[in-house]
Amino acid sequence: MIQVRNKKTIRNLADKSFKVNKARNLFAIVAIALTSLLFTTLYTLGLGAVENLQRATMRQSGGDGHAVLKYITDDEFNHVKDHPLIKEIAYNRILSDGVKNDKFLKRHTEFWYYDDVGLKLGLIELNAGHKPVAKNEVIADSKTLQLLDVPLKIGAPLRLKLDIRGKEVQRDFVLSGWWKSDPVFSAGQILASRSYVDAHAKELQSNYKKDHFHTGTISAYMMFDNSLDLRGKLNKVITESGYSLDEDAPNYIANNVNWAYISTNFSLDTETIIALTSALLLIMFTGYLIIYNIFQISVMRDIRFYGLLKTIGTSRKQIRRIIRRQALILSALGIPIGLIAGFFVGKSLVPFIINMSIYNGTEVSVSPNPWIFIGSALFALITVMISTFKPGRVASSVSPVEAVRYTGGVNKNNGKLKKSTGGAKIHLMARSNLGRNKKRTVLVVISLSLSLVLLNTAFTLSRSFDMDKFLAKFNDTDFLIAHAEYFQVPSSFSGQENGTTESFIKAVQAQPGFEEGGRLYGDPTAFTAENTKGITDDTQNTDAHGNFLVDVYGLEDLPLHRLQLIDGELDFKKLASGKYILEGVELNDNDKPYMESIHHKVGENVTLHSYAGTADAPLNTEDIAHKFTVLGHVGIKSTNSNRLSSYNSFYLPAEIYKSLVKEPAVMSYAFNVSSNQEASMQSFLKRYTEAIEPMMNYESKITSRDALSGMQTTVELIGGTLSLIIGLIGILNFINAILTSILTRRKEFAMLQSMGMTKRQLRGMLIYEGLYYICATSLTSILLAVLFSLLIVKPFCSLLWLLSYHFILWPLLASLPVLLLLGILIPVAVYSMDNKQSIVERLRESE
Repeated sequence: MIQVRNKKTIRNLADKSFKVNKARNLFAIVAIALTSLLFTTLYTLGLGAVENLQRATMRQSGGDGHAVLKYITDDEFNHVKDHPLIKEIAYNRILSDGVKNDKFLKRHTEFWYYDDVGLKLGLIELNAGHKPVAKNEVIADSKTLQLLDVPLKIGAPLRLKLDIRGKEVQRDFVLSGWWKSDPVFSAGQILASRSYVDAHAKELQSNYKKDHFHTGTISAYMMFDNSLDLRGKLNKVITESGYSLDEDAPNYIANNVNWAYISTNFSLDTETIIALTSALLLIMFTGYLIIYNIFQISVMRDIRFYGLLKTIGTSRKQIRRIIRRQALILSALGIPIGLIAGFFVGKSLVPFIINMSIYNGTEVSVSPNPWIFIGSALFALITVMISTFKPGRVASSVSPVEAVRYTGGVNKNNGKLKKSTGGAKIHLMARSNLGRNKKRTVLVVISLSLSLVLLNTAFTLSRSFDMDKFLAKFNDTDFLIAHAEYFQVPSSFSGQENGTTESFIKAVQAQPGFEEGGRLYGDPTAFTAENTKGITDDTQNTDAHGNFLVDVYGLEDLPLHRLQLIDGELDFKKLASGKYILEGVELNDNDKPYMESIHHKVGENVTLHSYAGTADAPLNTEDIAHKFTVLGHVGIKSTNSNRLSSYNSFYLPAEIYKSLVKEPAVMSYAFNVSSNQEASMQSFLKRYTEAIEPMMNYESKITSRDALSGMQTTVELIGGTLSLIIGLIGILNFINAILTSILTRRKEFAMLQSMGMTKRQLRGMLIYEGLYYICATSLTSILLAVLFSLLIVKPFCSLLWLLSYHFILWPLLASLPVLLLLGILIPVAVYSMDNKQSIVERLRESE
């Protein structure tokens, strides 16, 4: 056989054939666009979410510096700054231990000096004005200025009450510039000039390692060449500069890497790699199903054309090249459409993912990362090439004689005839037709089933969010009120000076719908406990008497009855006797206790001492010892503690606690209201804490419930969007399957009609075929959805504390009527479009 090697001729043949197949081209472009849209949507979702979460985490952590050296002096800074690994280093100096203006009760505010590198790494860009130069000039964020009632105007005066090593100092400043507050960064910032630092050099001399005051200490944020192995680079900078990583060493420098960088914390385990790979292969398979089917149709329609090419010497390789060239042209048209559409679909979904995180409400932006388009285009192109491999092989291997007889995979019956005593039945003929190409039938059923399974899975996950678990973790009662500093992160509750006021409690009790409430008493300096063998020796947590600093809480009935018992007993009569006490245990996310943190077993004695339990308390301080027996262990939660991690916590009834403390301080007040008054109580608390007692604040179940509802909506929205895309691919595949069946049997239909079969009967047969597809899809999708739900979703739910698995199938079942309607309409519509030639014309078509 003479092989034609003229590449130009092959290109012309491919292009001419391409122009003839307009219907095929349209279907193929849509299919390729949908496949690349699916890839791009997922890439945009993934990379966009990572980008925004990392950016928000950087802003929350205070900047995008790779690492920081904390609480250092000028000498230490000068020794480190020239290390070759450091690309940039910021000189940030804390100018006070706190800003004590009354306006900042609900928002911790800090007073710093930042150099130019510090401003850049701190992500501070002024909206107006200039950085401070004179010693009385400052810049600040807009919310801080709003709280101070300072207008956003250059030259506006402001007075600050500064905590300088425990002493309050008032100083007057003028505003030289301001920037918009970042909703993610919870603290306020006021920045002074270098001139201020020089003018108060003596005041800013730091002796942190001895007195632990922050005033004058330097935080040196640094950038390396890249974010790989940040810990290793930081350790090398410290040790090679002559300092130690040992906390007990005299030349130790406190340090940490920026936890915002995902490369610092992110690692792929085997399960994650398998999951990501499986998801990628599933998407490729979904695209393969339809693209393969489209090119299979094209080959069937043009099989005689390829057979004739073989007779004039066209080689197998050249025929495959013709099909591959057509596929590349279709890809060049379809992939860009999918890339653009997918980017905008993914971009619109990223805010919903961010709103599920702790950064709800922050501004979200998704940059057109080149890797999104490169990766999506590459995988879409690979999918197209794989999909065209078998149709190309079929076209290249068919002989001219076989090409005339080719009908697209009609099953051979080895010469056996089907016998029937009841004559031909339309539904039996339709069922038999599906068996002609079993592989195609299976592929169509699977492609339709995938979207239904994904949809059902998304709803199963969303309905598995356990509102009771979520509320129980953060809200033991409907509402919790306390001083604003109690709700700060970290909490700075210190006792009487920032306790919950009785006026606030009485105002709450007077509101309509109030049912019950209870106080939580506490004071971090009220008690210490004698050292026991169960407590690790740690001099930093002991006082001058050698006793351990502990948190002891007094609970009125409502919070007392809400305690979560771990072991022992919760006998309220025994507790009321004053002889027993409960020890607190830290809980993990799944409310499982860290039992190794227990210091006293049930039945053991613990001795508390009530005096000023500070580390420097004099030895002659009056000491009253109180001996208790541990009755049981209970869980430490944010609602029954000072919200600081503590492994030394004890609980007593309020009356017993108050009898041991001279001036008991109310840490918080928890209360419940009738269900129909929750919204009005929320409104009252908002008004009260803004206008009457602004130093007070609150938390409620309503805000927690809204947060979880947002998570559910997000899962449903993202799952539904992806289901819709895959569903469109499945429907397109279904249309192609019906179209293939009609195109490859045009002569057969004409022969049946010539023997007396009516158009109505023919349409009926095609409708039956569509219904068989739908029935098979329904059974397959139900089976796969059940297996996927039980074998994958259920174990996944057990890994996350806020999920409780619930088996549901109604989203899938609700979709089946729509699928049934498509099974009837699509065959009729496709047949009507193709049934425009006469019977004679169709019989002659194959001659």
